[in-house]
Amino acid sequence: MRLNRLSSALLLLSLLVGKSALAQQSTGSSVTQTNGVYPDVPFLLITPDARAGAMGEAGVAVMPDGNAMSINPAKLAFLEKPYGVSLSYSPWLKNLVPDINLAYLSGYYQLDDRTVIGASLRYFSLGEITLVDEFRNNQGTFSPNEFAIDATYSRRFGDNFSLGTTARYIRSNLTTGQIGGSQQKAGSAVAVDVSAFFKKPTVLFGKDAIVSAGLNLSNIGTKMSFAETQNKRFLPANMKLGGATTFIIDDYNQFTIALDFNKLMVPTDPIRDVDGNIISGKDPYRSVPSGILGSFGDAPGGFKEELKEVAISTGLEYTYNQQFAVRAGYFYENPQKGDRRYFTLGAGLKYNMFNLDFSYLVANAQNSPLANTLRFSLSWNIDKVGK
Repeated sequence: MRLNRLSSALLLLSLLVGKSALAQQSTGSSVTQTNGVYPDVPFLLITPDARAGAMGEAGVAVMPDGNAMSINPAKLAFLEKPYGVSLSYSPWLKNLVPDINLAYLSGYYQLDDRTVIGASLRYFSLGEITLVDEFRNNQGTFSPNEFAIDATYSRRFGDNFSLGTTARYIRSNLTTGQIGGSQQKAGSAVAVDVSAFFKKPTVLFGKDAIVSAGLNLSNIGTKMSFAETQNKRFLPANMKLGGATTFIIDDYNQFTIALDFNKLMVPTDPIRDVDGNIISGKDPYRSVPSGILGSFGDAPGGFKEELKEVAISTGLEYTYNQQFAVRAGYFYENPQKGDRRYFTLGAGLKYNMFNLDFSYLVANAQNSPLANTLRFSLSWNIDKVGK
C-alpha cells in the first residue's frame, strides 16, 4: 500500500522542524554532500506555547507561566499559583494540508513551597490519509498520529535557582502495510529532559530588572524504527540555552527581551562517495551517548559547520499592568541547515484566573508551508481554596 500525501507531508515536517541541509555537489562529480541532521518524530521540536511562539520560539529563560513545562520544566518551581491547567492548539503546515494540527494539554501542582509536579499530553495529527495500492485503487483511509506523554518534577533551591526533569513516552503511528518491502509498525520510545533555570533581581540602566538564564536538554532517549529491517533512528535530542532580561519600568509597565540558541544533539550525515563510503565526517549509526556527545564535533565541515547548526531565537514582550501583553520575535536558521527564517507576532490577555495567548508566524516566503501559522493557548491558574 502507499499513503497518498503522507510522504510529502512527513518530508516537509522533517525539513521544517528538524535541521536539514540542501544537497550540494562537492568537488568532482562523483561526490554528493548531503550533511543534514535527520531525527525521527520531529513534532517534538514544535513549540506548542503561543507565548513563546510569538517571541520567535524564545522562552527557555523568560519568566514562567502555566506552559513552562513545554519549553523549560525547571521554571515550574517559580510559579506563584499552587496549581493550574493549560490547553494549546495550532493548525500546522496549513498551506500544505488543511487538517494537520498539534494539541497540547498540561497541568501542574505544587507539593510545597519548593516542589512542583506536572503532566502533559502532546498530540500531533496528520488528518485523514487515503490508502492506495500500486494500481492506485482505493484501499480505505488511515489517520496517522503521534503523541507524547510527560511526567515532570521541578524543585527550587534557594530564591534564584531550580532544576527540573521530565520522563516521556513517545508513540508514532504514521505508516501501515508494506512500504519498500518492509512491514510497517508503530514506533515507540522513552526519553527524558533535564533542565535548569536561574533568575536574579538587579538594577539595570537605573531601573529594577530581573535577569534570568535557562537550559533544557530534551528528548534524550532510545532510538526508534518503524520496521524490523530498518536502522533505528535518533530522537530529536535538543539543547536549548538562553537568557532574558525583564525591565520593570514602573508599577504598570514591564519590558522583556529574550535570546535563545538551539542545537540538535543528533549526528550529522557524513559526506559519502558514489559507493556509499564515508570520505568526510563520522558514521551516524552509533549509540545514543556517542551520537549525542559526538554531535558537537561530527560535522564534515568542522567547527564552522557546527556553528551553522545552531538556530537563533529572539523575542520581545511588553506587558501592561500584568493584564495585557504584546509580543514580537524572529527565528533564524542557516540556509544550509534548514533555512527557516520568520518573524512572529502575538498578544496575551489575562482576566481573573485565565490567560489567553495567541501568536502568528510570518514566513520568509509567501508560499512557505509555515506561513500564516497560528497558535492559541488558554491557561487557568488557580488559587488555593479560601484565598
